[in-house]
Amino acid sequence: MPPSPAVRRIAEESGIAPSSVTGTGKDGRVTKGDMLAASPSRPATATPSVAVAAPSATAEGKTTRRKMTPLRKRIAERLVASQQQTASLTTFNEVDMSAIMALRVKHQEAFVAKYGTKLGFMSFFVKAVVHALKELPNVNAQLDGDELIENHYYDIGVAVGTERGLVVPVVRNCDTLGFADIEKSIAGYAKKARDGKISLDDLQGGVFTITNGGTYGSLLSTPIINSPQSAILGMHSIQERAVVVDGQIVVRPMMYTALTYDHQVIDGKEAVTFLVKIKQAIEDPTRLLFSI
Repeated sequence: MPPSPAVRRIAEESGIAPSSVTGTGKDGRVTKGDMLAASPSRPATATPSVAVAAPSATAEGKTTRRKMTPLRKRIAERLVASQQQTASLTTFNEVDMSAIMALRVKHQEAFVAKYGTKLGFMSFFVKAVVHALKELPNVNAQLDGDELIENHYYDIGVAVGTERGLVVPVVRNCDTLGFADIEKSIAGYAKKARDGKISLDDLQGGVFTITNGGTYGSLLSTPIINSPQSAILGMHSIQERAVVVDGQIVVRPMMYTALTYDHQVIDGKEAVTFLVKIKQAIEDPTRLLFSI
């Protein structure tokens, strides 16, 4: 597949051949984001360098200097590139988790007995994301120069934390997978990541990312887009809060959700609607059965 005009332009400016860059697009396609990440940083203007003062004698032993690991350096480069390439904006909502918590309690034992894996929250969110992406295809698109590439597949990245840093393995073809398949895939990738056996192929080609800061106790955050994707969903911790239901104050397990999106690709109305569809699917999972 020939490179896009944006990729060719960056190749000419940087002297880097697209064939030498690992592509993260569909079927290994090299995107603008891949080329920018591979290109050496361009100095903005000639600014005087600022020397870092050596620690004084009294500070000796109070600081430690160490090199960034290759993974940490790569993560840093991609995050900075994402912030520079996108017009990112975050919209928020909150979700009543009562329905899927009740389903997990009711069916967990039978689910484990049949499939050999636990029914978690993430599979519900993956299914809800796929449902919303089908309804709002612009969220499943990405910018490449002056072209929009609309993806018609549903490979969802799920962020996994490890001692060495955050990685985002991709669960392929989520529209064809059942809840058990999704849970097994996520568990398998998490183990590979912890064991340091995650491969480059495991991390390539996603169209959308889900990250769960609630695992570490985060109540609210603004996740950074996993470029060249155009949006990322942030899950957070579940807390019992007083809410009004049918005119009555009741206590419900609530979760804040956040959608960071590239405003170059996605309009505000689409982003808000997308997050509302996630909320509706989680609060009434039967909607996923009927695709409504």
